[in-house]
Amino acid sequence: MSEEGTATLRRSTNRGCKFSCGLMLVLATLHGCAKSGDAESQGNSSPLDTSYMIGDQVVTLVDGQAQAPAAPGSSTTITTGVWGIPEIADLNGDGREDAALVLIHDSGGSGTFYYVVAAISDDDGYRGTPGVFLGDRIEPRGIAVVDDRIIVKFLERAPGDAFAESPSVPAEQLAIYDVETGQLAQVARNFEGEADPARMTLQMKTWNWVKTVYNDDTVHTPLEPDVFGLTFDDEGNLHVTTDCNTMNGRYLVDEHRIQFEQMTSTRMFCEGSQEQEFAKMLDSVSSYLFTDRGQLVLEIRYDSGSMIFR
Repeated sequence: MSEEGTATLRRSTNRGCKFSCGLMLVLATLHGCAKSGDAESQGNSSPLDTSYMIGDQVVTLVDGQAQAPAAPGSSTTITTGVWGIPEIADLNGDGREDAALVLIHDSGGSGTFYYVVAAISDDDGYRGTPGVFLGDRIEPRGIAVVDDRIIVKFLERAPGDAFAESPSVPAEQLAIYDVETGQLAQVARNFEGEADPARMTLQMKTWNWVKTVYNDDTVHTPLEPDVFGLTFDDEGNLHVTTDCNTMNGRYLVDEHRIQFEQMTSTRMFCEGSQEQEFAKMLDSVSSYLFTDRGQLVLEIRYDSGSMIFR
């Protein structure tokens, strides 16, 4: 983990007691609150020793930490750790003690990404969910479970603020465990203009490119608004409009992962076009998510950046 991420983890976990004390408390709570019939089947597994899906990567925690190379042969290390103390609650109504956690994911670049995940207890131990993205270099303030909703409170930056600015805008993300899909679904807050990501689909509209943000703070935006668009149909076909040509191809979806293939394009030449840059970004996309602002986010491989569409 980068020095910034490590410092963040240390600051966040030192709230009234050391992390090791909190970890012992969590483990004691998990085993003390579990039903006597479940303790043996759970063994020594805990939410801090469970695998989670972050983007297109499986992250397996050991004592709340994980490390892996960013790519085969790469000297860059991806580090993941648990922020604060997991929140213990029954998230799926089966009477077992589950857990909600915030993970700090450092991909080795300038970004430090935060996700909320859940660890669901069953006869075989704990199963981790895919992560719900909270933000880059935010400042978590707390995690709680009220009824069946996970609530993460944090500070984020105002729109247009550079990453050099400290987060100062209070925000929260709500999520609920979906028993049918085994994943967390973002829950929209009851503010005007916000959307419910759990009901959003790729096929619901034409998605217009707003910007692409990379981990080195580089931001790419279209020179003309609402020119670059993606249209998905129910048969797996993708239609792309750019500032010059149109492209057609196929898209493959596996849960939150997405891949574009068989792309063809018309062959007009347009001076000053951003088409090649845009096509290169699409070729690097590995997963997608929706936000409660009604946006589609296409995440670029190795957590190197995100394409934002509205």
